[in-house]
Amino acid sequence: MKEGILFFIKDLKELTRFTNDLFRQMAKAPFEAREFFKQSYILGYNTLPLIAITAFILGLVITLQSRPVLVDFGAESLLPGMVSVSIVREIGPVVTALICAGKMGSGIGAELGSMKVTEQIDAMEVSGTNPMKYLVGSRVLATTFMLPILIFFADGIAFFGSFIAVNLHGSISPSLFLTDAFAPLHFFDVVPATIKTFFFGFAIGIISCYKGYKSEAGTESVGKAANSAVVMSSVAIFIIDLIAVQLQQTFGLIKF
Repeated sequence: MKEGILFFIKDLKELTRFTNDLFRQMAKAPFEAREFFKQSYILGYNTLPLIAITAFILGLVITLQSRPVLVDFGAESLLPGMVSVSIVREIGPVVTALICAGKMGSGIGAELGSMKVTEQIDAMEVSGTNPMKYLVGSRVLATTFMLPILIFFADGIAFFGSFIAVNLHGSISPSLFLTDAFAPLHFFDVVPATIKTFFFGFAIGIISCYKGYKSEAGTESVGKAANSAVVMSSVAIFIIDLIAVQLQQTFGLIKF
């Protein structure tokens, strides 16, 4: 137990040092814009189908599970609004971030880990290319800015799934569904939920790059880097979400 705690503290210290080094390197010119857009496209495009399927099923299931309870209380008309608030505030950002942690995190960890094992990163340093900016910086920025976009997309697909579920037991027009869905949403539902997604994306990127960049010699370490990247990113997402919720409650930003 004690060894595990010490290893976690040491790993956290190394991650902090790695993050600080990245910030110092990113402050220097030039900016790897082409690699950033390339990684944004690759990470977003490869994750989009999985997110779309999951979000659609999520909206469908939440609506179908919630409907009987609201029917018992005679509040079936509140169903679109309840689902929309649940998805926008919490379920959409967290579930989408966890999917991205699994898909993006494992990919980045395995890719950088294999490059470390095959000494490609060392070769880049010898050739004059800054691997921290080219490999790490571009991927961290890509996950940071792509995740909020993917979450907005996921929320829209989840709304569509909810609309389908509502019409399975009744009939409601798209315009009326959207009116009922957006009516209970407030400014402080959307903005804090959006802000924390940037932190989700940054955590996924920096942890995955750290695990891959610092992987040990041997092909076995590539799999360990990918696995630990997913696990640590997922834990970081829950911690960031907990902090975000506590801050919202502290400053009275959550409206009931």
